[in-house]
This record gives sequence, structure tokens and C-alpha cells, in this order.
Amino acid sequence: MIQQLHSITPILGFFCATAFLVFAGTSRAVPQSPDGPMAPRPGVAIQGAPPQAPIKVQVSLVNTPVVVRNNQGEMVNTLQAKDFQVSDNGVPQKITHFALGTDPISMVLLVENSSRIAPLLPQVRKTGVLFTQTVLGPTGETAIVSFNDSVDKLQDFTSNADLTETTLAQLPQGTSGAKLYDAMTTGVEMLTSRPVRNTENSANRRIMMILAESVDYGSFARLGDVLRKAQLANVTIYGVGLSTTRSELQAKEPPQGQMPITPPGISSRPPFPGSMPTPDNAAAQDGVDFTAIAKWAIQHAENVVKGQALQAAAAATGGEELSTFRDRSIEKAIDQIGGELHAQYNISYQPTDGAVSGYHDISITVANSKLQVRARPGYYLP
Repeated sequence: MIQQLHSITPILGFFCATAFLVFAGTSRAVPQSPDGPMAPRPGVAIQGAPPQAPIKVQVSLVNTPVVVRNNQGEMVNTLQAKDFQVSDNGVPQKITHFALGTDPISMVLLVENSSRIAPLLPQVRKTGVLFTQTVLGPTGETAIVSFNDSVDKLQDFTSNADLTETTLAQLPQGTSGAKLYDAMTTGVEMLTSRPVRNTENSANRRIMMILAESVDYGSFARLGDVLRKAQLANVTIYGVGLSTTRSELQAKEPPQGQMPITPPGISSRPPFPGSMPTPDNAAAQDGVDFTAIAKWAIQHAENVVKGQALQAAAAATGGEELSTFRDRSIEKAIDQIGGELHAQYNISYQPTDGAVSGYHDISITVANSKLQVRARPGYYLP
């Protein structure tokens, strides 16, 4: 046995020595991780990240409300689908859905509750029944968002009329800010999340109703960008313009430290962007082309001049803005909008060039040239 061990010992020594040499060679061959970042070699270009492909958006469906009036301003509700001609960037389109005021409504109600309009809030709190009975109808649903220096979701989408009326009746008063564009962004996102129902016989309408001043204070969002998203999501915007002047007249004491939007003698409704308002051109501001202003804002993803936000938003999406300063009350404006919603045509089509980037002009006409047609002017694809 001892002799056998003596004979095995040299063999074990040989294997141990061989294993040590192999291990040492392997450890020298494995590169060590640097202690810190490696400096670039002189003359060697640093490889950057691969270029990102541009984001393409495909529009599969365009939905637009259409209002037709005669020379007396009365709505015409006797037309058929064959009476309308629709084009997208000059290319004729086939109408895939046509209805007259019967499609169900998904609506986000944006309500300014800033201290600037505090004397008007009691009137706003009483409008719940108008929205549930006149605007929404039996098949509609609504969500409520308030805004001042903050944007607050007061109520998610519901068809419960009592809940909607109670939420508005308990509308709190907020601070002095008015983040209108941020609130509009929230409204578009909420409406975009609603299920799309679009068939030959039924299509849901996405409506954003705004009760607010036509100005923004403190938003991070830009109006042009918000309107781009609203158009792509087929959102129609209606505005009930609240007046700080009327609020001051109804207040027992005028608010302290409130500055006018424009200098004395200058209208707060300037002309097309790039033209400065002056006392000389202030008298001509009632003829402002808000559709042109809206197109400019959308194509540049920018804001418009103060005092025109609601008008531009309505013009960009086929809705309407109604001021409440003169002889039109808040209740009358809401009632008028509700009447229009249930007497307007809802037209849908699938654009033949729905992937072409840039601004797409929508043209909707009728054979009778004496009738006036109002619809959304277009949409923007990045």
C-alpha cells in the first residue's frame, strides 16, 4: 500500500502544477473592468445613439359636427347625406356615418371657479339641470373639472343626472388663477379615453363645454398643442364666456389689485397674430377671423393673444363660443348650445390620405349656395 502511494504522488503533483498554470493563464486573459469611465481614444469619433424614426400618426376616422343655417340664421335640419360634399385636402371623401342630433354625447364640463368670477359662481351652481336636461339628453354622460390655480377632477363620467346637478351645486370657490389650457389638456385626455362607438347607425360625440373667461393665467400647456390633440381625438369645444366686468358689476365690492388685460382704449380682441392692437384698429375687432387664428396656433403649436382662447378653440373644432356680457345670460347661452347639439349633423369619414403629415383642410359644402355651413376646418398630423 505504501509503495502504491509513493507511485501516485508524482502524478498528483504533475496534475496540480498543470491546473495552476492553466488557471493563471486564464486569469491573465480575462480583461478587468475599468475603475471609471474610459477616455475616448484620440482621433476616434464617439458613436452616438441611433437616430430616432419620426413618429407617424394614422388617422382612421374623422368625425365632425356640421351646422347648416339659412339666411335668417335658422338651423336647417331637412338635408340628407347625399346633399353634402366632403373633401380632405381637396380630395373627395365618402361619408361613412350620417346622423342628425341623435348620436350619444360624452362631455367634459370645464368650469372656472377662480376668485376673479366669484360673484358669478351662484349662477353657475344652478346650471346643473340645464346640462342634464338640455345639453346631454337621455343617452349622454358627463364629467366635471374645475380650474383656478389648480385643475381638479370633481366628477368622473356618469349618466346620473342627480349626481351631476349635485356636483355643480357644490362647486367650491378657488384661488385667483385660471389655468385654462391645462384644464383643456385634462379634458381632452379624459375624452380620448372614452370608448369609440362609430357605426353606420351610431357614433358617439366627444364634447368639451367650457364655462370660463376667455383667457389663461399660469398654464404649462400651449393652446395650439391642446387643439392639435383635440382635433385628432374628434373633440368639439363649446365655450360660455364669463365676464369679469359683469362679475365686478355684480360684486358688492370690486376685487382688489385686478389689472385690465389691455391698456385703456385698446380692445382685448386683437387681429391676426403678428398685428399689434391699437386704439385705431380696436373698433374693427368684431370681424376677427378666429378660424385663421386657430389654424395659425395649431400649425405653430403656440398660444394666441389673450382674450381669444375660447373663440379660437371653438373655431378650430367646429363648436361655438357665446359671450355672456351683454344681453345673453349664462342660462341662455347653455340653452342655445344644447339646442344646437340636438339639431346638428354628425358626419364621419375615413380619410384616404390619413397618414400624410401636416395640416389637413376639411371642406364641407352643400348644393344650395344660399345656406351657411359651419364645421371644423381641419386637423394637424405631425
